[in-house]
Amino acid sequence: MSGPLAQVQQRIAAAAKIARRDAADITLVAVSKTQPVEGIHALIVEGQRVFGENRVQEAQAKWPALREANPDVALHLVGRLQSNKAADAVALFDCIHSLDRPSLVAALARATNNAGRRIPCFVQVNLGGEPQKGGCAIGELPALLAEARAAEISLAGLMAVPPEGVEPAPYFALLAKLAPDNGLSALSMGMSGDFETAIMLGATHVRVGTALFGGRVSPRAP
Repeated sequence: MSGPLAQVQQRIAAAAKIARRDAADITLVAVSKTQPVEGIHALIVEGQRVFGENRVQEAQAKWPALREANPDVALHLVGRLQSNKAADAVALFDCIHSLDRPSLVAALARATNNAGRRIPCFVQVNLGGEPQKGGCAIGELPALLAEARAAEISLAGLMAVPPEGVEPAPYFALLAKLAPDNGLSALSMGMSGDFETAIMLGATHVRVGTALFGGRVSPRAP
């Protein structure tokens, strides 16, 4: 019987086929927040090579040893980033999905210049206008992108998390329109409950945790 990784890969392939897309163009980001090293290692052994974490501090506790043993694994930051953690994030991650405000543009520009490496960044858009959620307002997106480009931030695309409890398709479709309207192509959208819908609407990166790992594990002390 196939395991969770194979099942998710099969679902990605099926959704891509319906959308007449190549499944190879869709990156599965295995969101390993709160998961123990043993569970992450098991997925690495099965062939998964892109992982996502929500918090810099948690990633710092888990990933240096994992990456030393598996240098071909890529690590993405999918949670909100505090400006004072920008340098730590640039040192640890290969991609950031949560650039959402001018102060973070400035912090990341300083951090990438000091580190001498460019980290691809998705700009997070708060499509539902939810005050408790990260992401820039739709109306502020062009100005934020202009600031990021002026600061020579490497822009990968747009990211969004639709509001909970509502049909996500209109939000995915909106993000898929905003990206090309602003000269971007990659779309980080879709999680365990809706990644197939996101793929049909153009997602290039899907952030899947529960479908791969099961329920969240309570954080343990490092």
